[in-house]
Amino acid sequence: MSAAQAWFQRKEETISAYLFLAPTILLVSVFTVFPVLFSLFLSFHKWDYISAARPFVGLDNFRRLINTPRFWSTLANSARYGFAIMPLNIAVAMILALMVNQKLRGITIFRSAYFSPVVTSSVAVGLIWSWIFDPAFGPLNYALSLVGIGPQMWLGSPKLALYSLVVMAVWNGVGYNMMLFLAGLQGIPQEYYDAAVVDGANTLQQFRMITIPLLSPTTFFVFITGLIGALQVFDQIYLLTKGGPAGTTRTIVFYLWEVGFESFEMGYASAVAYFLFGVIFLLTLLNYRFGSRFVHYQ
Repeated sequence: MSAAQAWFQRKEETISAYLFLAPTILLVSVFTVFPVLFSLFLSFHKWDYISAARPFVGLDNFRRLINTPRFWSTLANSARYGFAIMPLNIAVAMILALMVNQKLRGITIFRSAYFSPVVTSSVAVGLIWSWIFDPAFGPLNYALSLVGIGPQMWLGSPKLALYSLVVMAVWNGVGYNMMLFLAGLQGIPQEYYDAAVVDGANTLQQFRMITIPLLSPTTFFVFITGLIGALQVFDQIYLLTKGGPAGTTRTIVFYLWEVGFESFEMGYASAVAYFLFGVIFLLTLLNYRFGSRFVHYQ
């Protein structure tokens, strides 16, 4: 093959590759790249979502954000939600993974059952848990009444509402993390445990000295992705509490939705979105900087 023929063949392959990639590039550009850049543009402008005028306001949206107590209260709610859900997510998912990692007949049924809430729609999950938390007819209060505990306003109490949502979110998402931990467990060579048994290590010592260190990459991944998801929670809040009672479940993304799609302050909402991006980016960097010290890849 001559040099010219080779050049034309490479050219055809390049064109073919771009043609195959064109639909994906178009979709990503329209639904991801353009909204991100347009939101950045709006964060420096004032726009009511209806009028054509978008006056430039510079950093006024960010100044307003910093000086708004309601914004900081929503950020605090998001932090409380994240710090409450992350340990539960990791602990429950790891325990379930250890349970379903057994070589038993029919164990795949249990794996599917634990994973099924992950693929259930948010609306269905919200309806189920609104019934469970119902103060008059919910099974949770009925179970408490059997042991002499009075009914609780799970979603109506400022002290309980946020943590009730945490319980629902753990139930909803723990199956995904369980499968990640299960994959990590099945990637640990059995020879390590056999050698530990020969050395006289009991089950707890094997778990502490082998399982936990070798699952650290999975744990780190679950922590990072779970933290990002916790800071972006919206659907559970919208379906069950609408940010109440008294704003105790109003998280930063729900606040963004309120100012953007109820008050039609799209510029200010974009500033909130980019502030959230900055928080997530900074927390992710810090986690990679300090958390990687405890991750064992070998």
